[in-house]
Amino acid sequence: MSDPLPAITEAAATGEIADLFADIRATVGVRVVNLVWRHLATMDGALPWAWAAVKPLYLAGLPDAAMAAFHQAMGVPKLPSLAGEEPASVDAVLASYDHSNTINLFSLGALRAWLRGEVARDGAIEPVPRKAAPDLALPKLASEEDVAPETWALVLRLNRFGDEPQPLILASMYRHLAHAPSFLQRVETALAPVAADGSLRRAILDNRKTAATLASRLARSISAERPPHAVEIEKAVGLFVDHAIGKMVTICRAIRVARGGPLS
Repeated sequence: MSDPLPAITEAAATGEIADLFADIRATVGVRVVNLVWRHLATMDGALPWAWAAVKPLYLAGLPDAAMAAFHQAMGVPKLPSLAGEEPASVDAVLASYDHSNTINLFSLGALRAWLRGEVARDGAIEPVPRKAAPDLALPKLASEEDVAPETWALVLRLNRFGDEPQPLILASMYRHLAHAPSFLQRVETALAPVAADGSLRRAILDNRKTAATLASRLARSISAERPPHAVEIEKAVGLFVDHAIGKMVTICRAIRVARGGPLS
């Protein structure tokens, strides 16, 4: 499992798609384009429509406001300490994904709520000054051929924590951390007990519920025409909201707490 969903890589993007990828990087403040956008790029007209619908949310700081409220309310399972010296890129990956996954969870969650007709009837998310994304260089996004077989097997095992028995999406954070297999082994040791006793999954579901409520309010700020392939777009976005992004906001935050460093 490398990219189980079809996606256009940033290197292969041309024309309008390349321009949209560049705009996403600049607007969100990240160096890499999330898999959800690269997946939408494979669907006729989906990426231009979806990005036009949510870009104004980013510019207004609405996902940032939702993220601040979410971080106050979210709960994470307590993991054993993951403190200690690791390559600087480990904390760079964790900080980058902690920010970008959470921001994307709210823009995409709002988009799904809008497509489903589940926009909140009242309640509003007030704009706040945008929070700068961590401007950190990340290691290569590893594929199976880039790492030892045992490291790739470890990535796949980690990806099952907090998700369905056979996840459809391989979380990119683990692929970015595959250059530090000893740290991934520590993460597996820390996550295995909370995955086994169900507390990890409960935390993920609770946090998803909190995020969905905030996202439905955020959806009130979306102004768009319903696209021709709305059902397909909603299904694609939902895979990330419920699975890859929906689980990793909790897992990444728990790992960062266990690392013991400052949280953004």
